[in-house]
Amino acid sequence: MERLDGGSVVPGALAGGIVALGNFDGFHLGHQAVVGRAIDRAREQGRPALVATFDPHPVRHFRPDAPPFRLTTLDQRERLFAEAGADAMVVFHFDGDLAALSAEEFVAERLVGALQVGGIVTGEDFTFGHNKSGDVCVMAELGRAHGFMAETVGAVTLNGEAVSSTRIRDALKAGDPRAATRLLTRPFAIEGRVQHGDKLGREIGYPTANVDMGPYLRPAYGIYAVRARLAEGRVVDGAANLGIRPSFDPPKELLEPYFFDFSGDLYDQVIEVALIEYLRPEAKFDTLEALTDQMARDCEQARAIFAG
Repeated sequence: MERLDGGSVVPGALAGGIVALGNFDGFHLGHQAVVGRAIDRAREQGRPALVATFDPHPVRHFRPDAPPFRLTTLDQRERLFAEAGADAMVVFHFDGDLAALSAEEFVAERLVGALQVGGIVTGEDFTFGHNKSGDVCVMAELGRAHGFMAETVGAVTLNGEAVSSTRIRDALKAGDPRAATRLLTRPFAIEGRVQHGDKLGREIGYPTANVDMGPYLRPAYGIYAVRARLAEGRVVDGAANLGIRPSFDPPKELLEPYFFDFSGDLYDQVIEVALIEYLRPEAKFDTLEALTDQMARDCEQARAIFAG
């Protein structure tokens, strides 16, 4: 699968493609419906299937001080789009120049001029262009003017409510990763490089793989049952502290998974850690013995979850 720059002319083999257009952060059920429709249309017409996303997220451009909120990185989205059947991912770099384009300019310069689209598929709430001047009706009109198909996919609902990234973020912040999993169709997962830490976990018998939270949304701080994909592809289970480690000084925000029955050096490797179940909030313990006793109980509970 190729990753393309949305500001450059598409390679000839991918010209005339059907493009799913949106941010697709999270790639949840609703996003999957949009991308799936684009891939179906592409296969029906014998065209390439492309998925276009924006990076950084437009919110980060307009509100640079906003708290971290991302549900996926570009690398994760690329893998998810490939698994869905797309031939390429297009990344529109969202900066002042892109934000200043009118709806007509965005279509003429980026979609027609650079991507040479044969068709566009979006969600029904998609907006584009300076000050969100374009919507799906405008896209349909511009498609007719420029000779490409523009199709809209309606909202996907689950339990009577529209599936959205906001619902997923709310579930994660409430300590309900299982609800997020239902909306995403997979667990929320944090990918990052394993860092060298202060080795405190190793000293108390629970060596952890420390991962910085980076741009990801901060779920509820606490202890989680987790399942990780290692760089080599192996999948391992464990328990993790996500938060600031209140029993240690100074506080430091990290995701710190401890993997069951694992030995090896993970430093500097990129791993992906999925949050399966929320076990309890973070707590401060008066003694190291009290902390290690609780950690043993946490691990026992996590093992039981995976055994079940």
